[in-house]
Amino acid sequence: MSFLDCSCISHAQVQPMDIEERYEDISHQFLSCDGSEYTLQGPAGGDDITGLSAEPAHYQLLSELGRGFNNLSQVNMARHIPTGQLVAVKQTNLDECTEEELLQLMNEVLLSRLFRHPNLLTSRLVFSSCCQLWVLTPLMAYGSADTLLRTYFPDGMSESLVAYLLYGVLKALEYLHRMGYIHRGVKASHILLSGEGRVYLSGLHSVYCMMREGKRMRTVFDMPHHSPALLPWLSPELLRQDLHGYGVKSDIYSLGIVACELVSGRVPFQDMPPTQMLLQKLRGSHCCLLDVAPFPLGELGGLKVSRSGVDSGIGESVATGSLTHSTTAPPTDRPQSPGPKNHSATLHNLVQLCLQQQPERRPSASELLTHAFFKQVKRHTRDSFLSLMYPAVPLASPEDPPVSSPPTPSCHTPASATADSTEAIWDFS
Repeated sequence: MSFLDCSCISHAQVQPMDIEERYEDISHQFLSCDGSEYTLQGPAGGDDITGLSAEPAHYQLLSELGRGFNNLSQVNMARHIPTGQLVAVKQTNLDECTEEELLQLMNEVLLSRLFRHPNLLTSRLVFSSCCQLWVLTPLMAYGSADTLLRTYFPDGMSESLVAYLLYGVLKALEYLHRMGYIHRGVKASHILLSGEGRVYLSGLHSVYCMMREGKRMRTVFDMPHHSPALLPWLSPELLRQDLHGYGVKSDIYSLGIVACELVSGRVPFQDMPPTQMLLQKLRGSHCCLLDVAPFPLGELGGLKVSRSGVDSGIGESVATGSLTHSTTAPPTDRPQSPGPKNHSATLHNLVQLCLQQQPERRPSASELLTHAFFKQVKRHTRDSFLSLMYPAVPLASPEDPPVSSPPTPSCHTPASATADSTEAIWDFS
């Protein structure tokens, strides 16, 4: 039974799928031009699941990778029994979803059919079993960038690895923006890395279409779902919610926050109460890259210019707020103070461009792809990629007894998350 035919959501309105035909030509254009210089990013090998069967009995669930979607979805590593291929299976109990959540699920499924790009994590294998929706995606053996930070790079990644990841994200954003969509959920936990070294951008449930009645809107005004969890990454114009609205440049601001997140191992603004964070962003304060060891708070006000000569935009108020742990903020498993590093001038310039207060002053995704910071990416081979990832190791098929072998149709909710669910491989929230 198709998910789109499920009786429990038959009353919901679904956008006609003729939009897929409208963008089919441009999708093939991106697919045909992405394989020239960034060969590790294209789909191949174990990342192709189009030939697998849509039968639950053909999959052996091995281990839990994470949970998400308001804890309604459980993601497991699974083996396709006929071929032995490892995949990721996301199971969602439709009976426990509200009408709004069902619409979000439908939107994500429809977008998976529409989007065709080697750096977007989409799935064309979606089916239902009893009241559970099964969504199959390629297995991301290295997990998310957030997990890599928490597990292997607590003080931040090397600039070479950061450039490698951000380049793949920019390729995906360039495609989405040209298609008329805003992602609105760019963060480290939505950047996934396959065992072959291919970067994928996930989190399609937050994507928003700028097309209205066949015309592309310059700005939109919708607030993303689950926005409290996304606050550190959201742009000032999106948070402002005024008559000016926001556009695709909002994703560029989020990319700048992610760059700081990846290189330092911590999320800017995350330690602030939401109200203080909002005020800091609206006033024009933004995060910074510290090229020196952490100073006492009284000395941070003088750090206006980085050693690279590029203004890092550090003001006394934002430095004081972003490097202290608020008593009201939730605890985090990331380090609260970045270690001493010497960042390149090109990285400083990239972050400064992305975090411009005025959206029109930020470069587009296409323009950022030509930034000097990404010149190093095109020199990478598979061997050099593995050296960038050290000491991280990819997931392998577990030797422990599987979760189920094989599953039988059931309408019961998947088993609740364990006490270590916060350490899950993927964050699907």
